[in-house]
Amino acid sequence: MHGIRDFLHRRLVFNSSRQRRFVLLLSLAIGILSGLAAVFLKNLVHHATNFIMHGFDFAEGNYLYLVLPLIGIGLTILFTLYAIKDDISHGVARILYAISKKNGKIERHNMYSSMIGSTLTIGFGGSMGLEAPIVLTGSALGSFLGRSFHLNRKTVTILVGAGATGALAGIFKAPIAAVVFSLEVLMLDLTMVTLIPLLISSATAATIAFFFMGSNVMFSFELINPFYLKHLHWYIFLGIFTGLISVYFTRTTLFIESGMNRIKHKWQKWLIGGILLGVMIYIFPALYGEGYQFMYDLVNQKTTGLINETLFGGVSGVWYFIFLLGMIMVFKVVAMAITGGSGGVGGIFAPSLFVGSVSGVFFSKMINQLWPLAEVPEKNMALVGMAGVMAGVMQAPLTGIFLIAESTGGYELFTPLMFTAVISYLTMRLFEPRSIYTKRLAERGELMTHDKDRNVLQMMKVSQLIETNFRKVDVNGTMHDFIKEVSKSQRNVFPVVDQEGIFYGVIFINDIRHMIFNTELWDTTLVKDLMFMPDTIVDPDESMESVAAKFQNTEHFNLPVIKDGKYLGFVSRAKVFSTYRKLLREFSDE
Repeated sequence: MHGIRDFLHRRLVFNSSRQRRFVLLLSLAIGILSGLAAVFLKNLVHHATNFIMHGFDFAEGNYLYLVLPLIGIGLTILFTLYAIKDDISHGVARILYAISKKNGKIERHNMYSSMIGSTLTIGFGGSMGLEAPIVLTGSALGSFLGRSFHLNRKTVTILVGAGATGALAGIFKAPIAAVVFSLEVLMLDLTMVTLIPLLISSATAATIAFFFMGSNVMFSFELINPFYLKHLHWYIFLGIFTGLISVYFTRTTLFIESGMNRIKHKWQKWLIGGILLGVMIYIFPALYGEGYQFMYDLVNQKTTGLINETLFGGVSGVWYFIFLLGMIMVFKVVAMAITGGSGGVGGIFAPSLFVGSVSGVFFSKMINQLWPLAEVPEKNMALVGMAGVMAGVMQAPLTGIFLIAESTGGYELFTPLMFTAVISYLTMRLFEPRSIYTKRLAERGELMTHDKDRNVLQMMKVSQLIETNFRKVDVNGTMHDFIKEVSKSQRNVFPVVDQEGIFYGVIFINDIRHMIFNTELWDTTLVKDLMFMPDTIVDPDESMESVAAKFQNTEHFNLPVIKDGKYLGFVSRAKVFSTYRKLLREFSDE
């Protein structure tokens, strides 16, 4: 196998057209593998859930709801601690980190570990989704193939995106939404070099999913009511509402996960989280697992069973149902965050769709009760609400729009989807400039995929740009001593220091050019009379954003680097600019 890879590498590295064709073949292979992985994971969790839940009847009171999540998360922790010995949570964030900081390298075990971990978590009732684990699986496949054939960083990144795209297309059978996700969330460059592999992988994976599963997929809806222009303003208000729900979703998730992370003992965290999650699922069984069956019943207005399955099933009435939906909407986010924070493996994709569907029905029922003449179509609102919450939480409006459009088998809701998704996104941006995927990475300076200009500067370090080929001049010397250093230097700037390296100032050749050839001044003029202290200096621990601002605000081409008063060298405008361009090229397509 190694010999084949080395042979192909030698054939490809010297021929860019061959390499591009080979990347397309790899994209096809990635599409097949990620599609198969998506089908396998979906069926594995489905059968695992059916096996675990066989014979359960909540109406008769089944207390196993209280312990099943505890068991599932416990098994997941054991798997990650002793089998994998690595953190496999937060799949999309790990992909972004790999692209930003590890040249697209994703650990090999992610090709299977996140599938096993998510099956243990969600099969036993963990309130998360399968999408992030399968996206990480697909990306790991792309990373493995790219690195196995020694392809460059940019090509590996494209294959990582192709894996993510194929996995998402396979699990949702939504190839367009999957491509848009990679462009919008992973922030791959929109060029033909990038787009074609994504399209190949996406179409291939979706075809694989259709071949094995047909149209029998839970996330598929049939429209009954068309869109009427008279309802447009309600979709605009729904956009504001789902935007605010997205703020709650993001902040609550980050707050609970941060709180759980402060519990240092892993098994104490597991016990607290598992018990809390079990209690919530016992009260609201809709919180069990991914929740797609609940979403399907809710969107299709099969509400009788939804009420009877709660702990308060004997109560009836529209307002009670609205209150129940509000409680489920609130606690789904809490249940999801606790699942992940206590050691479970899963993603926010399904929970955001779940909360979106509940938000849409909650909002439309409220409107119809308060203003009966509005006649807001609840099913349409549920579907559009999914796009609204997804657009806000992920800050990916196009992904939400195309996913719902493809899942309904048409584009009749395209106009309200656009209004709601965009308004939700803008509402969310007023409160949170970064998505739930990128917030923590950005705070740690580990995000390269978004805002490349700023993040390229964050990757650069002053200590790596210091130039030391400047001739130093003794502060107690004369002009004659300075002239000797000039004859040995190729630079026109001279730092002035003492015997201990303390920095006193600089001398610029251009400032004293009129004195150099007057030999009578050489022995009578002191270095102290020639130097001056620059108005701008740089600390070696200073951020490159600050250094770039100093170059921008001054006309200096070289700035001295000083640490605790001692001279270390200079950082030059030319080197900063050339390093910046080099790094930027590495993270962009030619």
